[in-house]
Parts: sequence; C-alpha cells; structure tokens
Amino acid sequence: MSDDQALSGPGTQTRRALLTGVGAVGAAVVLAACGSDDGGEGTAPTSGGPAVPSTGDAGGGDRQNAQSLATTNDIPVGGGKVLAAEGVVITQPTAGQFKGFSPICTHQNCPVTNVDGGTINCTCHASKFSIEDGSVKAGPATKPLPPKDIKVTGDQISLA
Repeated sequence: MSDDQALSGPGTQTRRALLTGVGAVGAAVVLAACGSDDGGEGTAPTSGGPAVPSTGDAGGGDRQNAQSLATTNDIPVGGGKVLAAEGVVITQPTAGQFKGFSPICTHQNCPVTNVDGGTINCTCHASKFSIEDGSVKAGPATKPLPPKDIKVTGDQISLA
C-alpha cells in the first residue's frame, strides 16, 4: 500500500492506538529489567540461581582456600611441568621432592615453555634453569628463576 492509499476511518485509529499501547508496554518491560531495586550503580545482574560464597573453594571442600594445581603423579621425577596460567613451574628433581618456580624467564620476561633434560627451558633466547634450585644452567639469563612456595598434601600440589 502506498502513502497515497493510506487508510483512514475508525478502524485505523483503533489499530494505531493498539500498536502504540503494545510499544509502550514493551518499552516499560525493557526499562524495568534494566533497573535496580537498591538504586546502586555498577552492580552486576544475577542469574537468580543459588548464591555462591566468596570464601572456600569451588569444589565444596575445605582446603583452606588452596586449589590443587596438579597431582604428584603429574610431575615426572627428574622433570617438571609448566603451569603458565597458574603462574608456576613445578619440578620433581628427585622422587618425592617437589619445587616451585616462577614461569617467567629472568632474561627478558618471556614465559618459560617446557621442562626437559633436567632444565626449565625458555625458547625465546635459549636460557636454561636448574629444576633443583632455579639457577642458570645456560644463558643469556644471568639471574635464577625466583622460587614459588608450593605445598604437597597427600597427592595434591597447590600454592602455599
């Protein structure tokens, strides 16, 4: 229908009023959903699900806020594992002895990439660090990897 053929009369007014009313109700619903009961700004909307406590761990156990990074079986004797996302390298120089180190190379702050051949290796510039104490085994790095405190509870390894 073109503009020249616009309807007029009583049916048109009723339809227009109905559409205007529906639009107003829809806008009110949207605005109400965006509002806040307490008037505070910056509060995140909730899902309506159960509240999650801000203390304890997500596993529901009481591990004194410690989260397991790995199990003792995950870390090979004479080797280790880089856990970059967790911010630690865990090594096992001898059976049952676990060490933690920073995963950032002291040369130019590249992340170390692997543990192999008894060393923690940075492939950016080929620096190598001891799995026993983090000392430099091959440069260009001149400073050792800083230690990270870890603890072993049973077979679980976590940051101390």
